[in-house]
Amino acid sequence: MSEDSSQLISLHKVSTPGAFDLRRVGAHPDFWYPMAWSGELKAGKTLGRRFAELPIVLYRGQSGQVFALEDRCAHRQVPLHLGVVSGDDLKCHYHGWSYNRTGKCVNVPYLGTDRLPTGVKSYPAREIDGLIFVFPGDPAVAESRVPKALGSSQRKDYKTRQLNREVACHYTFMHENLFDMNHQFMHRKQMGSIRARCLGRQHGDDWAQVEYSFSRTEGKSSVGEQVIVDLMRKRGEAKKDFCDHMRIRTDYPSQSLKVWVGRDIQQSDDPVLDVWLGYTPLDAQQRTNRTYGYLSVKKPRVPGIIHAVWPFVTWFTENIFREDKEIVEYEQRAYDAQGTDWNNEVFPPIRDLRGVLARCGKPIE
Repeated sequence: MSEDSSQLISLHKVSTPGAFDLRRVGAHPDFWYPMAWSGELKAGKTLGRRFAELPIVLYRGQSGQVFALEDRCAHRQVPLHLGVVSGDDLKCHYHGWSYNRTGKCVNVPYLGTDRLPTGVKSYPAREIDGLIFVFPGDPAVAESRVPKALGSSQRKDYKTRQLNREVACHYTFMHENLFDMNHQFMHRKQMGSIRARCLGRQHGDDWAQVEYSFSRTEGKSSVGEQVIVDLMRKRGEAKKDFCDHMRIRTDYPSQSLKVWVGRDIQQSDDPVLDVWLGYTPLDAQQRTNRTYGYLSVKKPRVPGIIHAVWPFVTWFTENIFREDKEIVEYEQRAYDAQGTDWNNEVFPPIRDLRGVLARCGKPIE
């Protein structure tokens, strides 16, 4: 653990609002971050992306493999994503300087291959379950931190939709928003009044987990909610209070949310809802992020019904995500106005989570 991280943990133990500023903790570069959907990058094409203001060009070579380089030509510093893919090399749009997959300059048209100048930095890149990930930090630890499967997104017995939006807030607000189901009050127009009951919490050095059950105190469920949960109930099963189970987990730097129907669940049971989320900071102060994710719903036994009702699922989840996006952007604006993190957090699971984010993150310089 670094000296900077130790100082952050020490500060985290101070409970006075404003004493510890989590919004000055950046996403640590020594992890894999989603940068694009695989379908966005065709063979022979480029994409310009950012990680905390660090410019990165993605390109897919003629071999079909994806590569990632610093998005600045070593010559005149112009963006390489304007360039041309040639085989598995990338040529700068301006003067045609060529770089291979490792960032080495392999040709300058008007000089030939003698006395070639220094190239540009390269980054490990990998496609996982339809997303292109880049490792912006120390490549020596990249292989040991490759993400596992992204939820149930690739399973045929689930129907999945992509989640993709730019959110004007620090990535830690995203973690806290999903982790704290006490904010269901905000979604009352979509779901009625829901009371969350915390069943337990656990955490380690680089992960935190919280579990909930729910009761409806007022109103009724929307069609989208019924599709996700009620269609998967066993025939004759009563909709009792606190019979359904939600588990939210941060495995730094990503998050997952799973919902099971019924009181007694096993670790091996398939959830009816399985969500995976990754947050990639965009600007230097990390006040904006690109959220990538998958939302997967278990298909009911009735063939084809999930496709017929899918528009209701999309409508319901889009409204939930819209409200979450609005509120975390309000949080960011409050932070910007006050100049520091004045959150007065009292919910123990969120305090656990903030500790994980402080330990695993890196102070923004």
